[in-house]
Amino acid sequence: MASAANTNMNAVRETMDVLLEISRLLNTGLDMESLSICVRLCEQGINPEALSSVIKELRRATDSLKASENSTS
Repeated sequence: MASAANTNMNAVRETMDVLLEISRLLNTGLDMESLSICVRLCEQGINPEALSSVIKELRRATDSLKASENSTS
């Protein structure tokens, strides 16, 4: 039983490594933790396109805030 759990854990780790490499090739800017959260959300039924839109909007808002902070400093 422990062997099956180890095999499953290794498969999950390998899958996440491949997804992270694809993410890097596509220049998504997602780290392993962020990518894991996105995968879990998709597994729970969140629409991937909607998730992508939210991430893009959050990045735009963050960039806008940083820009406004830099211009007031």
